[in-house]
Amino acid sequence: MNEALNWSVFKWLWGKRRVRQTADEANAALDKLDHDIKSRWKREIASAYQNLAKSGRGSRTQSDTADCDPEILLFARQVKDADDAAHRARMSAENTFAAAARQWSTKLAREACRQAIRSWELHEKAIRLAETALDSRLNH
Repeated sequence: MNEALNWSVFKWLWGKRRVRQTADEANAALDKLDHDIKSRWKREIASAYQNLAKSGRGSRTQSDTADCDPEILLFARQVKDADDAAHRARMSAENTFAAAARQWSTKLAREACRQAIRSWELHEKAIRLAETALDSRLNH
């Protein structure tokens, strides 16, 4: 992806499909790692995280989180916030890639690459945070 930041217009026309495929593969790998880590969380952490995710979609789960250990709830909120930031960055990159394709704009394509790289960095940061529960007293 870093290589694509310096491509000429001609190179972009021929290589944009490879860039999209690389982005899709990177997103899939990060999504799988994220899922694998969260599937090893203890039930209370997973439940707190799921309740926060539901409440973000307009569902009423205040009572579901009221009985939760405050330390677990704080951790789940931190992971959820990190995941949300990574997701927003990913959607921004996706939208910029789409705009670049519609407008045949190498400037936008380069920006989309920068955004994709940033979204992966944010996703990795969220994954590392989620992973801390596996080694902490939260998961025991």
